[in-house]
Amino acid sequence: MLSIVQRYGGLARQFLIFAIVGVIAAVGHFGTLALLVESGTSGPVTGSAFGFVVAAAMSYALNRRFTFNATRDHKGALPRFAMVAIGGFLLNVALMEVFAVRLGIYYLLAQAMVTLMVMVWNFVGYRLWAFVHVDASPNRL
Repeated sequence: MLSIVQRYGGLARQFLIFAIVGVIAAVGHFGTLALLVESGTSGPVTGSAFGFVVAAAMSYALNRRFTFNATRDHKGALPRFAMVAIGGFLLNVALMEVFAVRLGIYYLLAQAMVTLMVMVWNFVGYRLWAFVHVDASPNRL
């Protein structure tokens, strides 16, 4: 019987790298959000939406290369990434509306909560669909 480390070690390592990339992308997200809200340019939901787009661009480049070591080319991976990211974007906007606007939670705390929730959606979508390895062998059907 395999130990937990042997069975799930690769997944745990991949999730750790995903989390590190996520922290880097979150700097872009939170920075954009804070800049837009604190300058009076937008409210927390709109600021978060713009921040999400900044983070998504960072996330694609870093996760494709470091987290998932993608074998699918950009033509195949980018549309799949975009579909997962659109789902994450919609979750982000909806949850920010609930937490920051309707419940009145401080917008940066609300964003931190939302980020953790959307992170699960993104990891599963990227791992199982967007960046899934392509079998390049000539014998594949």
